[in-house]
Amino acid sequence: MKESVLLAAALLLGAPAHLGAQPTWAKIREEIVFPQPPFRQCHASTIVQAADGHLLVACFGGANEGAPDVGIWLMALGGKGRATPRQVATGVVSDTLRYPTWNPVLFRPRGAGPLFLFYKVGPNPREWWGMAKTSADNGATWSVPVRLPAGVLGPIKNKPVQLANGTILSPSSREEASGRWRAHLEKSTDQGQTWQIISIDPGSAFDVIQPSILVHPGHRLQLLCRSKQGAVVQAWSADDGDTWGPLSKTTLLNPNSGTDAVTLRDGSFLVVYNPDVPGKDWFNGRSKLRVAASADGRAWHDVAVLEDGTTEEFSYPAIIQTTDGLVHITYTYDRKNIKHVVLKAAK
Repeated sequence: MKESVLLAAALLLGAPAHLGAQPTWAKIREEIVFPQPPFRQCHASTIVQAADGHLLVACFGGANEGAPDVGIWLMALGGKGRATPRQVATGVVSDTLRYPTWNPVLFRPRGAGPLFLFYKVGPNPREWWGMAKTSADNGATWSVPVRLPAGVLGPIKNKPVQLANGTILSPSSREEASGRWRAHLEKSTDQGQTWQIISIDPGSAFDVIQPSILVHPGHRLQLLCRSKQGAVVQAWSADDGDTWGPLSKTTLLNPNSGTDAVTLRDGSFLVVYNPDVPGKDWFNGRSKLRVAASADGRAWHDVAVLEDGTTEEFSYPAIIQTTDGLVHITYTYDRKNIKHVVLKAAK
């Protein structure tokens, strides 16, 4: 009886009994990524720790989202200082045709394989296609771009995860011409050479895109998705992502804006999100940005305020944990720049 009471109390507090007290998080550094931006507007950042330990940040930038001159820009952080931003991908199709690029995603698999840069090219999110480049020297140089196979878009906004057995799961989604949004996974068992598409509750009434993947014990996975329905929407798998249960709302608000989440080394989880509901316009609700933590992926509580604005846009976060245990977050800073924030755990 006593054990049952203790377990119930732990669940009410949002933490499984076996995990004990959860850490608090302190902001120890924040900086603007591009001191002199080489573009008028930028959006959709991604961050990765390269094999040599330094951080790479990428985003799309140009005149404005959807303009033909929008390319993928890369910046190295840390080490001996900042590198000069470089444009590493464009949407040039021919001498007379150029499309905008969209939503880069940097990903480094385990082992000695190359660093991946995934991105999209096309006139809009309903007609874009997936592209990929690789780097064998920690982002110093990149291969020629390769178009992904028909039907494969690559990670649509957030980073893939690599399971213990080496399988790579890429979180993806489609924005259909009908207005419906549907999330799916793209699975590779050969280090990204081929991909299998896995549907996520295709008959659901939820409109969801841009999932992130959380890894739980016992082959369980959890998706967290952007939605049109005012909340971050989730789905669960009990077989390493081969099949998925129904989509359902979490307790996290969502104003129809991108989120990102990460599984920490201690088995707990962080998500970065805009704590608001949809407004009249697509950009409403993006002026406040927070970090929430969970021990079980179900009960979430805010642990950090990144931005507390009024009409600005602070959105589209990316989050990773580096080998030193620090958590790094990048996000769109009012479309003018990318901001980089570092969090440290403390009991």
